[in-house]
Amino acid sequence: MKAGKLHKFMGFMIIDGSILCVHGGLSPDIKALDQMRTIHRLQEIPHEGSFCDLMWSDPEDIDTWSVSPRGAGWLFGSKVTSEFNHINGLTLIARAHQLVQEGYKYMFPKDELVTVWSAPNYCYRCGNVASIMQVTDSGIHFKIFDAVPDQERFTPARNNALNRIGGTGGQYFV
Repeated sequence: MKAGKLHKFMGFMIIDGSILCVHGGLSPDIKALDQMRTIHRLQEIPHEGSFCDLMWSDPEDIDTWSVSPRGAGWLFGSKVTSEFNHINGLTLIARAHQLVQEGYKYMFPKDELVTVWSAPNYCYRCGNVASIMQVTDSGIHFKIFDAVPDQERFTPARNNALNRIGGTGGQYFV
């Protein structure tokens, strides 16, 4: 499957039945994972509705729901997160979508949600580190990394390895 097609399926997923991975956060319209499974993901992200919420909602230090200043999605709090995890037998919600200077950040009293940010020195000016969350039999671990220093950056030459990623040519990102 080409990278562009695969990405369309990755708006949200579950690891080992206990960790929900989602780009943004929760939706007030979704109480159970089965509701998420019915969402048609092979479409542009709509401007409203539960699919939009899953992509653009953000956790906040509140209990329930609040309107998001982004204009899409919602702000959601610790009570909402705890209830969603309990109902669905989840131990963690892992999400991205917000810059975290330290690469990752747990939220809420029970650490039931973590934001993982994987773009070091975001926009070449934020000075943040990045992280990748690794889930193993021994638990969750984070690999932290910095941006490549400016003097070490280069544009890789296009070669057959890049062609293999995209299948038909060098343009493997749409």
